[in-house]
Amino acid sequence: MPRSAAFYPGSFDPVTNGHLDVIRQACRFVDRLVIAIGLHPGKTPLFSVEERAAMLQEVCGPVGAAAGCTIDIVTFDDLAVTAARRAGASIMVRGLRDGTDLNYEMQMAGMNDAMAPDIGTIFLPASTAARPITATLVRQIASMKGDVSSFVPASVAERLKAKFAGG
Repeated sequence: MPRSAAFYPGSFDPVTNGHLDVIRQACRFVDRLVIAIGLHPGKTPLFSVEERAAMLQEVCGPVGAAAGCTIDIVTFDDLAVTAARRAGASIMVRGLRDGTDLNYEMQMAGMNDAMAPDIGTIFLPASTAARPITATLVRQIASMKGDVSSFVPASVAERLKAKFAGG
């Protein structure tokens, strides 16, 4: 029986083990997961969109393959619900680390539902190991030459190390 496609938006700057945790869970529920890199003109990401897409493909491709889920990587610079609709997704995936995330995500889900009632939101709780991980903290630790290997896939840790080398 075919399942729906899901849309997982984020900045993924960089992709973390927390993102992978959500992706692994989402792949159990859908045949196709669209991982969508949001582009925001007011933000200057550490990694280019091409670098982020390459990291996502590298680390998420095997996760999707193991789960029998097709993973597509796209970018968007408009509303997430508009991009989800364009991608053919009927489900928006959001990860939750704690109650603060829940409060924010509930507001977002309500607004998305008002704009696009045809796209539902599912919340996936972070595993215990992934709860403290944020891309912001990973970038901060890496920028101070700290060890981020517990928080990101090995290939991402190497890219972070290279990004901050020499400075």
